[in-house]
Amino acid sequence: MSSDPRPQTKREIRQENERIILQAAEKVFAEAGFGGATMQLIADVAGLPKANLHYYYSTKEALYRRVVENIFNIWLTAADTFEASPGPAEGIGKYIDAKLEISRSHPAGSKVWANEVMHRAPVIQDYLETALAEWTDSRIAVINGWIDKGLMDPVDPRHLLYMIWATTQHYADFGHQIDTLNGGAPLNDAQWADVKHNVKRIILKGIGLADHDIEALRPR
Repeated sequence: MSSDPRPQTKREIRQENERIILQAAEKVFAEAGFGGATMQLIADVAGLPKANLHYYYSTKEALYRRVVENIFNIWLTAADTFEASPGPAEGIGKYIDAKLEISRSHPAGSKVWANEVMHRAPVIQDYLETALAEWTDSRIAVINGWIDKGLMDPVDPRHLLYMIWATTQHYADFGHQIDTLNGGAPLNDAQWADVKHNVKRIILKGIGLADHDIEALRPR
């Protein structure tokens, strides 16, 4: 019997090519911005012919929007903890954990989003006004529900979300600064665990949660 792996299906080849292209595009857009990036440069980083990029994405803008949508959808999945949790300790605590893990695993995607917004979102303004606005309103409703039940202090949910985003995404957007202040090395697993615990503790205590609720979130 042959030990050779089975040939990839067309669907598997397509999925793998899209993964490679998106990974390369995240890196190029993060480093060069939308204006400085070219399809040829992305193809070079991906190690694929430029024609392959145009097969999957007809324009640079289409690829850029796909990169932005990809990181946003990853963030959306992280926020599923809101509906699945009985209160803010687990809901917000797990959300912070997930957002920090995304900053660790997808730093380039976060930088693309940050660069776009800092330039007044010339490509994805419609996305901010629809998908992001609707998502934010739905999270605000959940947080207000926890406040109404007396599970947390009556803080403005919008500013709470802004604080969580700013803090968690800092570890991606300013990763080089953090690495520099860490002796020139990326944070290791133990340091990331410490980051998660401290960020959760600071934010959750700030909305009135008790120490025992916060400590219950620490991995055993």
